[in-house]
Amino acid sequence: MWSADWFSDVPEAIENTVKIANDCSLDLELGKVYLPNFKVPDGMTREHYLEHVAKDGLEVRLKEARYPANREIYFQRLEYELRVIKDMGFAGYFLIVWDFINYAKKNGIPVGPGRGSGAGSLVAFSLRITDLDPLPYDLIFERFLNPERISMPDFDIDFCQDRRGEVIQYVTDKYGEKNVGQIVTFSQLSAIERHQRRRPGDGHSLPGSE
Repeated sequence: MWSADWFSDVPEAIENTVKIANDCSLDLELGKVYLPNFKVPDGMTREHYLEHVAKDGLEVRLKEARYPANREIYFQRLEYELRVIKDMGFAGYFLIVWDFINYAKKNGIPVGPGRGSGAGSLVAFSLRITDLDPLPYDLIFERFLNPERISMPDFDIDFCQDRRGEVIQYVTDKYGEKNVGQIVTFSQLSAIERHQRRRPGDGHSLPGSE
């Protein structure tokens, strides 16, 4: 339990917190996905535009391939993934990710080849969101996006540390400050875990353990 004594040096902190809470009014419809609006060419839906750029991208990928690639098998897989993406309502998500990765690559900002379950998507490979062809390695799309387990897709993307701010600024400028946010994960070691990280016998902690 927290105590007001914790804020004895700044008593106004509690009062201001209550004021802010009273000024906030927000109703969220749970279970609904909120994404920035990706503008597509006139006369096209996001689903049609995703299909268009993915098919064009796969054609280029197949021309670049240095290994045997059965065109029919590749396009069957692409059609299946596109159908799942459309049915689950995530065409806009793929287009947004494709957009800012494309911006980074065009501006010489190093981008990782992709990792995690997203590497199992041929649509992502076709859009150059990832650079690993999932078919030769039997990577399955369902680990990333599964119609039987509805959840938001999540691409793990690595940008050059020195220039990642440029990508963040691009996304902020294009989609608006109110539609963009950064997420950070904090972790906390328990007392037992800290004890376990001490060197046996000398009572000193390993670097970074305190």
